[in-house]
Amino acid sequence: MTDKLGQHAAQTIAAGSKSFATAAKLFDPHTRRSALMLYAWCRHCDDVIDNQQLGFRASTDSLQTSKFRLEELRRLTRRAYAGEPMQSPAFAAFQEVALEHEIPERYPLAHLDGFAMDVAERRYITLGDTLSYCYHVAGVVGVMMAWIMCAKDDATLDRACDLGLAFQLTNIARDIVEDAEIGRCYLPEQWLEEAGIPQEEIASPQHREALSKLAVRLVDTAEPYYDSAHDGLSALPLRCAWAIATARGVYREIGVKVKAQGARAWDERISTSKADKARLLGQGLAQALASRWRTPEPRPDQLWQRPR
Repeated sequence: MTDKLGQHAAQTIAAGSKSFATAAKLFDPHTRRSALMLYAWCRHCDDVIDNQQLGFRASTDSLQTSKFRLEELRRLTRRAYAGEPMQSPAFAAFQEVALEHEIPERYPLAHLDGFAMDVAERRYITLGDTLSYCYHVAGVVGVMMAWIMCAKDDATLDRACDLGLAFQLTNIARDIVEDAEIGRCYLPEQWLEEAGIPQEEIASPQHREALSKLAVRLVDTAEPYYDSAHDGLSALPLRCAWAIATARGVYREIGVKVKAQGARAWDERISTSKADKARLLGQGLAQALASRWRTPEPRPDQLWQRPR
């Protein structure tokens, strides 16, 4: 990428998500550019709300300040759709992607609604509540990614959403303690009550064994969504299918490691190694090629359904 917006997007993903950066290299150049610029906007919005820089917190803001920042993001998103000049590189990139691919405005606004849940310090009582959050912060991003790949039918968008849900469930399992340390909890409160873990003590080492069982439960909850996403590969162009299959494998591997490490899962941040990624690149290619001849299974009715 030689243009400034493309360079900004590439630098953002390189610093912000090594997992997705690996898979994104597999897209054709045009799709890769659009995908990275969409990611740069998502990362920017996340950082603005949390007053972070590429995921690293700068300081703690008041609730009023966070609400103001959220409204500013909404305002700029609407201005981008109106075709107004964008000063921010992230919003200029987003405007180009959104208008070129005709991404419906309701999708990025739904993504911002996910950040609103954090600003409002929303409580998640049931698994359905947690999945609703996962949809807004990740599932709808999967939908926008599918739109970029010219896969716009509802069935394929459902599969793309499922992959986003699976990613976020995996992220929640990996980051339970880290989130708790900044006062956030995405685990269903019903699960915490059943496990006998007070919400204010989630990060306490004395609850690690019980917490590891809840992490396993989250990772297992993600599995049928990963399976559903796998069945959506056939609807994508081959290179896109390879990229998505690889991203699916990389994120799923994080969940596998969370389960394997049990109570030690939060001693250090879990990630995938270069060897893991190389193996998963090969597996992703095999899955993408196999999808050319594979008839997908129907999407299970019991899976959480995205808003239409």
